[in-house]
Amino acid sequence: MASDFRLASDRRTAIAKAMRFETAPRIMGIVNATPDSFYEGSRSMDEEAVRRGLSMWDDGATWVDVGGESTRPGAEPVGIELELARVLPVIRGLRAARPSGFISIDTRHAAVAQAAVEAGADMVNDVSGLRNPKMRDVVVNTGCGVCIMHMQGEPGTMQTNPSYNDVVEEVRSSLEEMKQTLSKRGHPLPLILIDPGIGFGKTQAHNIALLNEGRGLVKTEGALLWGVSRKSIVGHLTGQSDPAKRLPGTLGLAAVAHQMNIDIVRVHDVVEHRDLFEAMSLGSAQSKHIE
Repeated sequence: MASDFRLASDRRTAIAKAMRFETAPRIMGIVNATPDSFYEGSRSMDEEAVRRGLSMWDDGATWVDVGGESTRPGAEPVGIELELARVLPVIRGLRAARPSGFISIDTRHAAVAQAAVEAGADMVNDVSGLRNPKMRDVVVNTGCGVCIMHMQGEPGTMQTNPSYNDVVEEVRSSLEEMKQTLSKRGHPLPLILIDPGIGFGKTQAHNIALLNEGRGLVKTEGALLWGVSRKSIVGHLTGQSDPAKRLPGTLGLAAVAHQMNIDIVRVHDVVEHRDLFEAMSLGSAQSKHIE
């Protein structure tokens, strides 16, 4: 897996800027190159997945997040070769069609992350929080952006009985510890994004506590991502058991993200989030003008 590949310094500067809240949260569109992700509407493969990613950029997404392994509760792992076969053609297709677009690779595996960055990905989005030292090596050696997500347990069992003494402090400390591990190895803090991992080894009460904490989860310089789109937290809040009916609730949480200056929201529905944020930004500008 060793490689001398490293992103150019000007690209790294652009990545850091694309990870920050501007007038609204940056939108990260989800492309699941899988047959079993929890929301059927997010699944697409091969050329269809490339078209989906391009459409997301056209519709206002800053980022396209490509994943080849479902990490929903109860999900079974897939082999490295299968994951590579799913994601690399999509990343290469996106990069060829849109050289300036920002791509992240959603993976827990260092070999997949390395190959994806070499194929054109700008960020590694690791739901396991860089537990594997080899994943840290990939991030530091390539100089890519990274999203460190908190997950208690593994996807197959994480929702069995999640337990914390103080969920906010434990998640905050865990994420900060990994940030500092990377920083001490020379990885710039502006290239580090953290994600509290809503729904990944958390009860509904845990999820709500973490969202309520907002930017308080960020202890030192860095950015914050929320991934709540169509998840069970929305179902619990709205009474909608079907992910296909959770868009209105998802947009409600996105409005909160806008108010809290969350840097990135990872979503299935780009157009709806773009329209929401444009309306909220207009409303904010009008309020200031009236004052």
